[in-house]
Amino acid sequence: MPVGKIIHYIYITHGKGGQLARVAGAITKLIAKEGKSATLELPYGERRLISKNCLAIVGQMGNVGVIQKRKSLGKARSKRWLGKRPIVRGVAMNPVDHPHGGGEGKAPIGRKKPATPWGYLALGRSRERNK
Repeated sequence: MPVGKIIHYIYITHGKGGQLARVAGAITKLIAKEGKSATLELPYGERRLISKNCLAIVGQMGNVGVIQKRKSLGKARSKRWLGKRPIVRGVAMNPVDHPHGGGEGKAPIGRKKPATPWGYLALGRSRERNK
């Protein structure tokens, strides 16, 4: 590969698979080649020596616009517009609404074992014994 080329999915050791620059939109530059090793500039600024006979893919890693997708929605209502409903903990409910509910203040679960919203045990044995 010529010096100055942009590459991604770089093998550190031959035959072990790509281990460097695998994240979306990653760019690594081949800076120099000396003897049996090559110098790479990784996406986060680090310079690293690897063997010349290691493989890599020419070009930039795909899905470059993934960073723009990670935008803050701003407020809870925006989440509701997308059809997402609020998740409420069972402990925060009343006993009529959930088996974990009720108690004074931040009380623990009143039962011996955690239960589902329908009252069935959530942990431990859930199988019939004589199967």
